[in-house]
Amino acid sequence: MERVGGPIRSGPLLFLGGIGGWYPERRPEGPGDARRQLTDALEIMSGSLARAGSSMASVLQVQISLIDPEKNQQTVEEVFRQNFPEPRPTLSWFGAADFRRQGQLLQVDCIASVE
Repeated sequence: MERVGGPIRSGPLLFLGGIGGWYPERRPEGPGDARRQLTDALEIMSGSLARAGSSMASVLQVQISLIDPEKNQQTVEEVFRQNFPEPRPTLSWFGAADFRRQGQLLQVDCIASVE
């Protein structure tokens, strides 16, 4: 269910990429909205970080590719604020035209520090 390849560590930094907002095996009832998809992606991210010896509190940067940013930006920013403690990592997002999986609205990448 998680992306192939897992995180990559380089010195004190951990790079995670390609975390999708919807995996049918994980949530067969359907893709849901941007709130549901980002919540799921951040849950996957949290688990990957923990297995690699890091945590959400150690995330330095988050980048989100987002379908229909005009419609989904505010929701994404709300979910982001709810899931990251202060001081929050930097957030950048940009519009995307489509993803391989129909119904997927976003994809998340991050850089975190690791001890």
